[in-house]
Amino acid sequence: MSDMKLAVAGAAGRMGQALIRTIVSMDGVAVSAAVERSGSECLGKDAGVQAQLGEIGVAFTDDIEAAVAASAGLVDFTTPDFTVANAALAAKYGVAHVIGTTGFNAAHDEKIQIAAEKAVIVKSGNMSLGVNLLSVLVRQAAKALDPEDWDIEIVEMHHRHKVDAPSGTALLLGDAAAEGRDVNLSEASIRVRDGHTGPRPAGSIGFASLRGGSVVGDHTVFLAGEGEMVELSHKATDRSIFARGAVKAALWARNREPGLYSMIDVLGLSEN
Repeated sequence: MSDMKLAVAGAAGRMGQALIRTIVSMDGVAVSAAVERSGSECLGKDAGVQAQLGEIGVAFTDDIEAAVAASAGLVDFTTPDFTVANAALAAKYGVAHVIGTTGFNAAHDEKIQIAAEKAVIVKSGNMSLGVNLLSVLVRQAAKALDPEDWDIEIVEMHHRHKVDAPSGTALLLGDAAAEGRDVNLSEASIRVRDGHTGPRPAGSIGFASLRGGSVVGDHTVFLAGEGEMVELSHKATDRSIFARGAVKAALWARNREPGLYSMIDVLGLSEN
């Protein structure tokens, strides 16, 4: 089988560069396009040079539609609005769309779901193997421990440049905990505490977001009971773990039936 041609959206950014390096280093895939925003200083320059690889013969472009049309897959760590537009293009051209973007709202999610009727879309708040394994463990723990006796707190820390909070990974872990307890996360979660908050509501799932320095991503789920506490943690030290997971997801998505999938599906960790 020939190499899978992958376009990278946001290719000049930190994750974009990591994706370029990962695709070039892996068998079975090739960089077909490197997409950047209109007006970027990178346009026309070789994407491999930006990723510190040397020339790879792929220049940055702002023509996302042409990039999608010429590819078998699009790997996308950009912004919610841009990603939603890209999902529509993936549906139009029948291209696999791997989404690592975070910060979506309900309207965004609805449009992505519509696009998934015609495209294979893999969407996850985190593409790493470790985090997705952690989510399974969190779901199992939340299911096993009585919410009247055990409190769940999710603490995450990222670099100072991250613009959304809680992180997509924290929400992924929150969803896993809510699923384990058979509750709706939007109804059970507490995102902000300030001032005289009163006692902690039983069964709630709390979030705390820390920002600073160059932290790639640290996440800990605390399950706190009377006289004991369980901590489930994951620490990311290199963005390449997300890039490798995203490329693996693209290869998995090749020739699949249209639908909305997650990394749990890619890694075979689903209970179904």
